Amino acid sequence: MPEEMSSTSVDARSNPLEDENESMPPTATLNRHVGVVSAVFIIFNRIIGTGIFATPSTILSFSGSVGLSFVMWLVGALIAAAGMQVYIIWGTAFPRSGGEKNYLERLFPTPRRLITSIYAANAVLLAYAAGNALVFAEYTLASLTPNSSLSKASLFSPVRLVAALCLTFVLLLHGLHIPWGLRLQNTLGFLKLLILFIVVITGVFALSGHLEGDVERPGNFDSWTRIWEGTQTGGSVVCACLYNVIWSYVGFSNANYALSEMHNPGRTLRIAGPLALITVTFFYLLCNVAYYAAASKGEIVGSGRLVAALLFRNVWGERAERVLSAFVALSALGNVLSVSFSQGRVNQELGKEGVLPLSNFWKSDWPANAPLAGLGLHWLVCNIVIFALPEGDAYNFVLNVISYPLAVINATISLGLIYLVFRDTHFDTPLWYKYHKAEAPIDCIDESTPLLQAAATSTHSSSSATLSEPTFLPTYSLLLPALVFGIANVFLFIVPLLPPPRGVEPYKHLPYWTHALGGWAVFLIGAAWWTLRERRRI
Repeated sequence: MPEEMSSTSVDARSNPLEDENESMPPTATLNRHVGVVSAVFIIFNRIIGTGIFATPSTILSFSGSVGLSFVMWLVGALIAAAGMQVYIIWGTAFPRSGGEKNYLERLFPTPRRLITSIYAANAVLLAYAAGNALVFAEYTLASLTPNSSLSKASLFSPVRLVAALCLTFVLLLHGLHIPWGLRLQNTLGFLKLLILFIVVITGVFALSGHLEGDVERPGNFDSWTRIWEGTQTGGSVVCACLYNVIWSYVGFSNANYALSEMHNPGRTLRIAGPLALITVTFFYLLCNVAYYAAASKGEIVGSGRLVAALLFRNVWGERAERVLSAFVALSALGNVLSVSFSQGRVNQELGKEGVLPLSNFWKSDWPANAPLAGLGLHWLVCNIVIFALPEGDAYNFVLNVISYPLAVINATISLGLIYLVFRDTHFDTPLWYKYHKAEAPIDCIDESTPLLQAAATSTHSSSSATLSEPTFLPTYSLLLPALVFGIANVFLFIVPLLPPPRGVEPYKHLPYWTHALGGWAVFLIGAAWWTLRERRRI
């Protein structure tokens, strides 16, 4: 597979928020491993884990109708597209690893280290890869044996052990040999395209009437009235649906966590992001068509996280289910690879900032110039979650408790982007923002540089070049996607605090506000850690 590689290295800059006695060595270097192809699959593998194979039944149960469920998928795609634009702007202005950490620091430079500590708690304590590691284990075992006893709950159940082995494999691969990890990610990315293509083709056969002999034609698309039959309305309904849809789109910002290792980051990000998101949306919609063409609404809702297996069983028979289980397991593995790749780098950056306990250890790139220690921290948290969480509501809780703090962060950086544009822009020419000969090299961009000037310098400069031509950037065009993304995320973190109507409760046993409480608890832990550190300084 062709891979865009570069030996270009850049000097790692100490963060301006660091104390003088804690600044990073200026000689640290990173290799630019990531080109357009790898960036596309870093995003693609992160977005497509098991969401499209597991969440459609939940979305249908909340929305009540085929029509509203499709609307929710389209709305989720629009929100993700707006979010992608926000992250492209931020990533182009600040082309270094760390993602939201860098953007929050720009918005909240004081009190010093507070926002970094809060973000660190969110990044470290939420086990992003745990859910798909468990799904990988479940589908791997299902593809090997139909023995249901394998999934019985126990501390050292086969599912938990296989999930732990999956995380360990990913840790060693990404921590000891980055190119091999990227190649496997890319390979599984192509495999995911194949899996989605097979699902779509299966849907075409279902639409043409090719169903197993005892399967009745569902007729979900027979009429406009039938499509909207059973629709449920209300803010809680929309919020419950969007949480699951947006979970299936989470990852469009994944490349922003590795910008320091990206060849020509501004250009690569602007190409890879939209390309990955458009491809994902296209397949998501067609996969939903396939599901509704092959099964009734009752069957889909009752299938739980096995809606894709239901599709294969109704069209091709029971033997196809085990084949599909192996495919979904590989899809989940690709997601775990991509999530761990980014989270290891986030943990490493937080170690470089000095905000974590034992920061000197977590910032290390020993022994293979890769964030093995940062990856190990995420591995540890994921395994704690895998072996500690009970059965029942665990999967939905993990999904929601990750999505809730992310909604708060996304709302902040979106509305903060609008604030910075208005603050830094002189509206002499109302539609275009102009910078004359920005002479600062890209390596000198810091928190004092206006956002659009930083973006212009990054867009038109190499790592050591300067702008020699006037640069025109459309100011107002930045505001609409940031406003849409910001408002959507404000909705997503306010509505879960309100009681849902009967029938759309997110959990079977837990209170509806559990994940919101968990999200705010993570932020409070970060603030408490900052307070403790500051008291020690005093």
